Amino acid sequence: MIGILDYGMGNLRSVQKALEFIGQKAVISGDTDVLDGCERLILPGVGSFAAGMAEMERTGLSAYIKARAADTKILGICLGMQFLLGKSFEEGETAGLGFVRGSVVRFTEGKVPQIGWNGVFDLKTPLFDGIEAGTRFYFVHSYRADCADAFAAAKTEYYVTYPSAVYAGNVYGVQFHPEKSGEAGLRLLRNFCKM
Repeated sequence: MIGILDYGMGNLRSVQKALEFIGQKAVISGDTDVLDGCERLILPGVGSFAAGMAEMERTGLSAYIKARAADTKILGICLGMQFLLGKSFEEGETAGLGFVRGSVVRFTEGKVPQIGWNGVFDLKTPLFDGIEAGTRFYFVHSYRADCADAFAAAKTEYYVTYPSAVYAGNVYGVQFHPEKSGEAGLRLLRNFCKM
């Protein structure tokens, strides 16, 4: 069972539908008793970093995620990936979950937000098994990760080169939306489920 964390924000049902399409059972819940029964966790997200972190703090999910990361594979998607970093400068400065040393910063180059298909390269980790460098995924975001290469599982070029996927221990994150990225996105979700 895959647990999709519900903290009141995000593309929960589309992630669940993508997992069901590849034959995985998935439950959407913010109840830690339910999530305790899940072998893997997905932290989705669409919206404001500050509002999302405040809601996770209020519900206790931030502490729960930190505890589960010791022995559970966790995947952050879009805003969920950004939560994995140390802090964000969206609407002021807000602390994140701190798995990945670095910050979330706004694009200052080009058209913002980045919306549409873009390629990934410098692929690392089994998350990208069977996915070729240059494969295109679907992005929608105005803020990006700024962290050391040691934490970068993939990179993307959008006026600047930035980490479009990150990892640290059992925790992985992708800035793009695998659930909206066709066969490549489904392959990435399959990889996550079998890691």
